[in-house]
Amino acid sequence: MTNTDATAHTKSATISQLTTEQLPLANKFYRQHQRGMKASTEQQVWVTRDPEIVASLCLRNVEHCWWLTSLLVAPGARGNGRASALLQQVRQHYEGSIWLFCAPELEPLYRANGYCQSALPPPALADRLRRYQRTKSLIAMVNSSR
Repeated sequence: MTNTDATAHTKSATISQLTTEQLPLANKFYRQHQRGMKASTEQQVWVTRDPEIVASLCLRNVEHCWWLTSLLVAPGARGNGRASALLQQVRQHYEGSIWLFCAPELEPLYRANGYCQSALPPPALADRLRRYQRTKSLIAMVNSSR
């Protein structure tokens, strides 16, 4: 899939997948919002621009499925459906299950976008979830709708 194949326009925003050369743009966005996240070449990175980056989502291929490792919407762009639009666009482009770990208060957002809670993530993700749950409250969710 080329970058132009993976572009969608919503109202005034554009959703697209970043190329490897564009990954520093996502990292700049994360630094601007003081997040410890970092986009890497092992991930598929999607952004929403309006006209600057206002949201970013990272996916990583793990054990025949996808793992949504991060989703961040800039504080000033929240409440306008940006996260949902990005989640829906990404769902259209990937076969197989998409897994994520989230704080319990984010469950309604993900549930509204086709995710459901699951106690049985793939082994590699289950190990990570157990480690992460030592320090924070997280739930595993999956979207298998495609």
